[in-house]
Amino acid sequence: MESATIWEWVGYLASVVVAISLMMANIKKLRWWNLTGAALFVAYGLAIGALPVALVNFFIVLIDIYYLLKLYRKS
Repeated sequence: MESATIWEWVGYLASVVVAISLMMANIKKLRWWNLTGAALFVAYGLAIGALPVALVNFFIVLIDIYYLLKLYRKS
């Protein structure tokens, strides 16, 4: 059996982080966890040459940042 590369583990970690984000009741925590997972997926997508994965997750990063800024300005 072939051993997993570091980038495969980054992909697994990204999946777990995004799944954890979806269990958050607090919207700020959800956005932070989702931002982290999406950023990991951007790195993963770029590392393995999967531009669609990187681009859609970069867009998600931007969305999370936008809503986090709105949330913190409202607080």
